[in-house]
Amino acid sequence: MQTNVIIADSSELILQGLKNIFEQISESNTFLAPDATSLENYISTVSEPLLVIDYTSSGFSLDNVVKLKNENVNLKILAITPYTNANTIVQAVQAGVESHLKKECSVDEIKEAFIATLKGEKFFCDDIVKQMRNEQIDIEKIQFKSLDPSTVQLSERELQIIQFIAEGYTNSQIAAIVYLSNHTINTHRKNIMKKLGVNNTAGIVMYAVKTEMVSPNQFSFKKSKDHYG
Repeated sequence: MQTNVIIADSSELILQGLKNIFEQISESNTFLAPDATSLENYISTVSEPLLVIDYTSSGFSLDNVVKLKNENVNLKILAITPYTNANTIVQAVQAGVESHLKKECSVDEIKEAFIATLKGEKFFCDDIVKQMRNEQIDIEKIQFKSLDPSTVQLSERELQIIQFIAEGYTNSQIAAIVYLSNHTINTHRKNIMKKLGVNNTAGIVMYAVKTEMVSPNQFSFKKSKDHYG
């Protein structure tokens, strides 16, 4: 059975290099995505894809991971990034990344991670495992955060701010729109993350997708009078 592999990275060298590595070990239908638009347009056309992504690469982010993971239940994700701090790796796994490597990892580790992820297993390179141990983080206990909207109590103002965040507005832009100070918006943002149990924008966007404040198909802003106080 042919594997649908999507490699997402802004570097042509990385795209071609990873393609060559994966084609040595698997009969793959490989698509190279140099930007988020081409990635999103293609991924919906294939079944049970494996996405290999550098979410730190220019034009990509963890928000892309959250969006794609919520839209594609059978999607498997292997992240290959440059040096990344432990907190970012935790956030990546919570956003839906199954396996994580550093670009400094050996070809053998890349191949091993590729095979393991295809099987539905988790794989982390030795450098990441050591890094997480140094931070006293048990990498095996980090789980994908599937938010249950029914258990979260949010005010009308917080729902409004979540919608603006999901559309990509900054704190200062939101403050100007709703006539509040930057400090007040930042306080609302912190309270929202505390209530949702997340610690980054990706987690807020994930909640917006799950509650259909943001359309999972177009990822467009849904305007609803009910969410504005």
